[in-house]
Amino acid sequence: MFPSGVHNDSISPEARYNCIKKNPGFIKKMVTAKQHREKLLSALKAYRPYEHLVSEVHILLVGPVGSGKSSFINSVKSAFQGHLTRQAIVGSDESSITKQYRVYSIKDGKSGETLPFMLCDSMGLEEGEEAGLCMDDIPHILKGCVPDRYQFNPCKPIKPKHFTSAVSPPLKDRIHCVAFVLDISSVNTLSDKMLGKLKKIHKDVVDCGVGHVALLTNVKNYDEVLDDNFVNMAESVTSLSQVQNVQKMLNIPIANILMVSNYASERRLEPMKDILIFAALGQMLRAADDALEDLPLEDAGNLDPF
Repeated sequence: MFPSGVHNDSISPEARYNCIKKNPGFIKKMVTAKQHREKLLSALKAYRPYEHLVSEVHILLVGPVGSGKSSFINSVKSAFQGHLTRQAIVGSDESSITKQYRVYSIKDGKSGETLPFMLCDSMGLEEGEEAGLCMDDIPHILKGCVPDRYQFNPCKPIKPKHFTSAVSPPLKDRIHCVAFVLDISSVNTLSDKMLGKLKKIHKDVVDCGVGHVALLTNVKNYDEVLDDNFVNMAESVTSLSQVQNVQKMLNIPIANILMVSNYASERRLEPMKDILIFAALGQMLRAADDALEDLPLEDAGNLDPF
């Protein structure tokens, strides 16, 4: 929201005041950003899954260790709560901090109402064959066989006998959208092994008929990502090469390649960050609705009462 290259966290109050004086359009842009934030927030609060086929949409986050999956969950929860929160465990170890499969509900900060979408956190991907999230676990997660707080074991893939639930859980228990989470600074340097794992997961997701998007995190120039109307990606965005690379790697349409800057060490919320977070979440829900609309009749009929 500040002039290019200048962000809230990096300047003093005096420098911020000088920015305002030198940039007459700043106040107008800030007011417009806050208004657009509220518009996006209202739309998300009013969201209901396609044709009420399910009561809640499940969004699975997958990606390399340290890509920002858990941080995105905290950022979403913070934006809805109206204050910073750190419910999902985050860290910077070379191995995954997340060891369990976690399902997080999202609540409206004002009413306390639980909203009809949930974010599912998974163990991070690692290059080793017996490290990080096991590739054989993915189909079980997508099909809704894995319960909240399941402890992952990279050396022991999930077996149907691990759970007492049905082999083919109802539609409401399945994953309805997958977000491939990638740190934008490492997109162009992913190893062949990591790329191979991402493509394998992408194939499983497509085979299961699940909606999917890519989420690029750690975007430094987040105030430049959207155009002045906060609707479309700016044509001059400096991260365009990474976006195009992801499109080529995973065959995901550019409209479904999203960019955010997660909350990390900030002490307060920022309207521009919230806009990107809400816009990304909204696109994930649209991808889920598209997949629900495209369900075969036999799957659409596999419903449980809410």
